[in-house]
Amino acid sequence: MRAPPLVLLCLAGVASFQPAHFRKHGNTRLASTADIDPVKYDKALNGMTKFSNQYIKRTGTSYCSEPSVPAFVIRGLAEHKVTLGAPLCPCRHYEDKAAEVKKGYWNCPCVPMREEKKCHCMLFLTDDNEFAGDSKELAVDDVRRLTES
Repeated sequence: MRAPPLVLLCLAGVASFQPAHFRKHGNTRLASTADIDPVKYDKALNGMTKFSNQYIKRTGTSYCSEPSVPAFVIRGLAEHKVTLGAPLCPCRHYEDKAAEVKKGYWNCPCVPMREEKKCHCMLFLTDDNEFAGDSKELAVDDVRRLTES
């Protein structure tokens, strides 16, 4: 399945999130999720999906009404968990991802989300957000299906 329309991605704050083969990891270019250890990636994807579902419930937030938006964000968090060791926000551009991981500010949940319930990726949406959907849970199989290339 293809990614959601670019307009929705721009509105959702994830326009800078691109498939893994277009992103850089430090100075190394990732070719695709195929370049990541599949066992580690699967574990990270399960973990990030579970974390996201729990965080939604704990904070009283919701997923975006377009389910592919949170699916791609969760996928990006899982990829960063494997490649960087932490779930660095996949929706931002970083000059040095490793340095950003150490700072911790943009590790999910980021400081703006923890302090103000403002999620740049639109993974966790408050009820007053026009893109907030009714969904409080996303299955890992749905994340896989929605983010297949």
